Amino acid sequence: MEAGLSETRQNNGKAQTLVSQISDHLRREIATAKYVPGDRLPSEAELGRRFEVSRTVVREAIAILRSDGLVEARKGAGVFILDPREARQKHPFADLSSDRISEVIELLEMRSAFEIRSASLAAARRSSAQLENILKAHAVVGEAMVAEEWPYEADFQFHYEIAVATQNKRFPQFLAMIRPGIIPRKDLSVGNDRRKIHPNPHLHREHAIILQAIVDGDSEAAEAAMKTHLEGALSRYRNMLRESLTSDISA
Repeated sequence: MEAGLSETRQNNGKAQTLVSQISDHLRREIATAKYVPGDRLPSEAELGRRFEVSRTVVREAIAILRSDGLVEARKGAGVFILDPREARQKHPFADLSSDRISEVIELLEMRSAFEIRSASLAAARRSSAQLENILKAHAVVGEAMVAEEWPYEADFQFHYEIAVATQNKRFPQFLAMIRPGIIPRKDLSVGNDRRKIHPNPHLHREHAIILQAIVDGDSEAAEAAMKTHLEGALSRYRNMLRESLTSDISA
């Protein structure tokens, strides 16, 4: 089995995380030319055995690659690799990167409109099971913060579970599509240098306010809490960029 892809996580309701991990793993293999344009991907059954997951999980992972323009299904023949350079030209999000602060800001500006609405719908529509998944994701973020670990995966999962709770499948699909750019690196390119990034120390508390509004079924409060959360992140990154530009001018 591939490292980091445990069946236990799937059994704990993390199947969608596995989908993202598998699609990311295959994407890296395409990027490093393990698979080249024209190659046929292993069958769903073969990939399922390789990663020790169900064919459904494999199918969803491949669907992400198809939406990225990296593979295509040919009836009766299988799934084949396409040219990644053409995918970058055709897919508006194919070049997303969390390496540059300017791109993190661009993505946060777009996410603000999307996720503010997501929180509102989740508060109005979430099921008990979906609420439980949001609670679990929130707890994992808290555990990471206490352990002083970088909580980027747990943070993404919290937002993803809220998207699922909208009862609109396009919300989680969209988050999965832009996932490569959502998770910032621990250091980012800012101007002519690289700066160390630290997790938002108020992350868990801000998530708790969003969560409470969803628990209460208060759409307006959930929307306001998510807006405060994301605009706070935007403000931090904009200040970092501004400081960098100022230091470049002074140098």
